[in-house]
Parts: sequence; structure tokens; C-alpha cells
Amino acid sequence: MPPIAFGREVCGDLESALRREWIVTNGLGGYASGTLAGINSRRYHGLLVAALAPPVDRQLFLAGLVEWAVLGEHRYPLSAHEFGDGTIDPQGFRYVEGFTLEGMLPVWTYALEDVRLEKRIWMAYGANTVYVEYRLTRGDRPVALEVTPLLTQRDFHLLGPGAWRPNVWADGSRVAVDSGAASRPYRLIAPQGRFGPDGVWWRNFLHREETARGLDDREDLYAPGVFDITLGPGESRALIATAEDDPDLSPARALAAAQDRQRMLVRRARAENADPVVRQLTLAADQFIVRRETPGGGTSAGGDARSPDGRTALAGYHWFNDWGRDAMIALPGLTLSTGRHDDAAAILRGFAAIVRDGLVPNNFPDRAGAEPTYNTADASLWFILAAGAYDEAADDVRLVDEMCRVVREIIDRHVTGTRYGIGMDARDGLLRAGEPGVQLTWMDAKVGDAVITPRIGKPVEINALWYNALRTAAVLLTGRDDDAAARYDLLAGRARASFRARFVVPGRETLADVVDGPDGDDVTVRANQIFAVSLPFPLLDGPAAAALVRAVARTLLTTYGLRSLAPAAPGYHGTYAGDLVSRDRAYHEGTVWGWLIGPYVDAYYRATGDAAAALELLRPFAHHLRDAGLGTISEIFDGDPPHRPRGCIAQAWSVAEVLRVWRKLSAPR
Repeated sequence: MPPIAFGREVCGDLESALRREWIVTNGLGGYASGTLAGINSRRYHGLLVAALAPPVDRQLFLAGLVEWAVLGEHRYPLSAHEFGDGTIDPQGFRYVEGFTLEGMLPVWTYALEDVRLEKRIWMAYGANTVYVEYRLTRGDRPVALEVTPLLTQRDFHLLGPGAWRPNVWADGSRVAVDSGAASRPYRLIAPQGRFGPDGVWWRNFLHREETARGLDDREDLYAPGVFDITLGPGESRALIATAEDDPDLSPARALAAAQDRQRMLVRRARAENADPVVRQLTLAADQFIVRRETPGGGTSAGGDARSPDGRTALAGYHWFNDWGRDAMIALPGLTLSTGRHDDAAAILRGFAAIVRDGLVPNNFPDRAGAEPTYNTADASLWFILAAGAYDEAADDVRLVDEMCRVVREIIDRHVTGTRYGIGMDARDGLLRAGEPGVQLTWMDAKVGDAVITPRIGKPVEINALWYNALRTAAVLLTGRDDDAAARYDLLAGRARASFRARFVVPGRETLADVVDGPDGDDVTVRANQIFAVSLPFPLLDGPAAAALVRAVARTLLTTYGLRSLAPAAPGYHGTYAGDLVSRDRAYHEGTVWGWLIGPYVDAYYRATGDAAAALELLRPFAHHLRDAGLGTISEIFDGDPPHRPRGCIAQAWSVAEVLRVWRKLSAPR
């Protein structure tokens, strides 16, 4: 696989190296992550973030390392850290000759006199274990490494200077760490090294991205001592950090397993000869599919037994857990485009088992055992579309039979009405939703109690989804429950006629964003209208569809997706930056969303029939893979050029939608 690689022009330039971040994951929700420069610029950065109740209860244990290489009388730094007074010490990035992303595994090459030293980081799949390996690739003399671990034991969301009190036990090449609190103990092991205990606090580490976000930004870390490791020519040695009872202590075997798994993922996706972007995104997609214990039974009437083999899709790294809307939108790209039908089935079963009152959960809390929230008007509709996509891609009659029971429950509860004012208006067959103080659509930012984009009434994308959910349900139920299928087809026909009558604005090519709101109809130009053309059952066709696609392109299309609001509109924010209030006000008021490139390209292809031109719209993401989250796709981008990446460095629906549409357009016809 052609690697993502940089030389000194990026590695040795601090600002360039700081804006590029890497992440490796373990299939549990745990990860290791940092900047190319080696500085932890976020509270979420660290070498061992363990998911103690997968995929939540994420705890940061090993925050970083202080690394020195000794050649004769000279000591060279390999690591870098930033402190509250602005000091950066040491400055190991100055010695980085090159950086390579091998699939999703980061590798640094250090040039130290006539010696070349590699550092590689990976995690064991299915375990809270990270490996940091050093390899002497060039040189005819030994190199002595001095590696000081910097420890903490905290929730990965929270900074707490000096609040943690460690208990440390050392024995030769092993160190055990326990805070004495409820958190799990963990260990550091250097199989061919020697640990010298010390025990000092390093104070006032700065996380500059937290400063920029207007949040607390300082941290103290504990250094229990130093691992002394000697590397001979051609040799490799590793430091292992683990929260597991029985980790694999063979770094060579663990690395081979990680590399073999990457090759397996590409083979399973049948992407060996695909475009390099497709291969890269196939690996990126894997990071979001994680284990979640789910109720047994497979439907909303499931029993009390719980399945430890359940699957879910995290919405993004570093801070998101799993969200129903995001998981259902991302499911086709993450799983069906990568040959992972078993994971798709597990995700669908998991969410089906917790449908309540016809609603798929909006999101899951960050702690184990907490009840999910259900404040969403679209996740359940996306669930039906995901079930339809699964039915088209997989030969799995049993699962579709299971899903049909849930699909009927969702549709029927939406017809009669369910929570948060969600229900079909009997007068026109359209779906209404919303109540004051609650945000139910994907445009869900709030500042305190104020909803930024309330959209109470009948939002355009909710009704495009409603129509598509009805049509999809009719297809799924044909031959299983023909009476229900016919009933849903009739409802769909009525919704389509009402949609055209209510959302088409006379004299304009664009659609209304919300109709029948508290203040009447809202004709603001937003990206939500693209779903009237992009979804499997379009509500517009012919010249009207082509005109809408052209209008969206003129006002909302950017290199990396659609703006959430047209620049000429009142309240437009072209930059997503500042403190939490400033960022939330900009979140859906002009910010570009990467995942929306998928619906736009679908709509463009449907309107023009030009697959080659549609595929060209995706190609700039090949460059983006070398920025921000390396090898993956960011959550959002600034609305104004040059559309700098913002938000999560790795977002499930961004990766999924680019991958899904790329594979669709490049498939043989």
C-alpha cells in the first residue's frame, strides 16, 4: 500500500508537524494518539487510552514518554513536550528524518549521526495493550535508550493537575501502577530492558488545542523511573503498556498480527487493486467498528441476556462515543463497502434491540450501564434505510425478517406519534417534529438552553427520509406482509405529493428548509435539501433535480463537502474556532461537513449521469489524508477558504460516505 509519508519539510517544522495527528485503535474504543511532532496538543492524546467497559469508560493511563538516545558521549532527544510557559523541551522532532504511515500504523525515522533509528507504535486488536518499538536500522554500534514513562490515571475527558496519587511497584523490567481508586491497574513492561525506579512529578504540561478551544489546558504527570534499553545493530526492542492480565509479550508476534490484520481487511473488502484512497479508507473505517455489549434477542422485544459480541460504530475520535444517527448513516460505507456484512448485521441487531417507542437512540453516555437518550427525529429513519441497504448487499433472509418487525414498529409509531412531538401530520402525510429546548435533527448544537438551529416543524431532510423510509419499508415487507407494504406505499405517495406542494418555493431552484414552523416557513438555503435528490427514492427528478443540484453547488459546495448555510445568509460563520459558545454557534451556520459530500455526489450523479465527473469531486480527499488526522477524514472544515479541517480528526460518517460513493462510482457498469 502506498504510504502516507513526510520528510524533514514537515517533520522538522513544528507547526506543520503539530497540525498532523495519528491514531491507532484496538476495536474496543481504546486508542493511542498524538501529533507527528510528539507533543500532546490535546487532553485526549496519549499512548494508552483504555476502554474499560467497551466502548466507554475510557481512561488515560500512559500519557507519553521522555525518550533519549545515547551514542557514546552524546545524548539525542526523540520526544518533545510543551509546557505552560511556552517552553518546548526536549525537541526530538528536530531529529526526525522521515515519517511514514504504514496503513494506519505510524513510524518515525530518526537521523542521529551515522545511525538511523525507527520508532513504531501499534495496539493489539481486542486488547487494551500498546506497543512502542525501537529498531536500529542503520549503524554498526549500539545505541542506549533512556525511556521515562509519564503516567496518569484519569477519565480521558478530564484534566486534573496533581490530583492522582500513584502506587508503583517495580520488578526488573516490569512496573505495576495502581491509583487505589476504582480504576483498573496497569503495567509497563520492557521485555529486554531494565527499570530504574525514581518517582517524580513533571508539572505544567500544556495542551495547546485546549487553549484554543477555551478549555482548561494544563496537566501534571508522574514519572516513576527510567527504562534502560540497549539496541544493537539490526535489533529491535519494545516497551509495552497494558491494562490486560495476560498481554502478548512478544512484540514481533504482536506486530505481525497487526500487519496481517490490515492485509486481511483490504482482502475482505476486495480492494487489493483498488485506488490507494479506497485501500486507505478501508483501514480507516475499521477504527470506528468496536465492541459493545448489547441486549440479547435481536429485536426491541429482546430478552435480558446480553451478548458480549455486539458491535457498534463510534461517531469519531477522539471524544465521541456511539450515536444512533451517525452509526446508521455510516453503516453502509463502514461495513457494506468493505465486505463486513457480519459487522453490519451485529450493529443493526444491537440498535434494533434498544428501539423504544419507535425511536433508535440518539446517543450513548460515556459510562457503562447508563441509559441511552432518544432525542432524535432522524436516527430511526436512517435505521430503516440502513436495513434496506443491508438487504440489497447481503443474502441474509433471517436478519431482514428480524429487522422487518422493528421497521413496522418504527413506521407505525411515527404514524400515530411518539416522543418529542415526532409524528405524521394526518392532514398532509408529512412528518413533523420538535418541541422547545430540544434539538432533534442532525443540526443539533445548543448553547446552554438555547438551540442554535431549532427547526421545529417539518424539516426538509426529515421528510425526505420519511418518504424513503416508507418506500424502503414497503420493499422489505413485500412478500412478508403485503398488506403493510401496500399501506406504506400509499402513505409514501401522499407524502411525495405533499412534499412537492410544500417544499418547492415558487420562483426558486432551492427548497424550503422547514415548513409549518412556529414562525411559518423557513426558506433559508441549507444543505439539508440535497437529500430530496440523493436518497434511493428521490422526491425530485428531471430538470427540477438538476436545477437543485446546480443551486446547491453555487452556494454550498466546497472542496471537502457542503456548507451548512449559504455565505450570503444572515448569521453565516465562515470559521469554526474559539471557545465552546463560539464554536457551537458556528457548528451548523456555515461550517462544512465532510459527510455531506456523499449525498451531494449521489445527487450530482443522479442528475447528470456522469460517473467520472462525480468521482472527480471526491479526489481532493486524497490530499486531505495527509493532513489533520493522517490516513482518515476530519469531521468538519471551515466554510471559508482554505477550508481548514476542524473538529474530530477522524469522523465515521466522513470516512464512510467518501468510501461508499467512491466504491459505487468506480464499480464496473
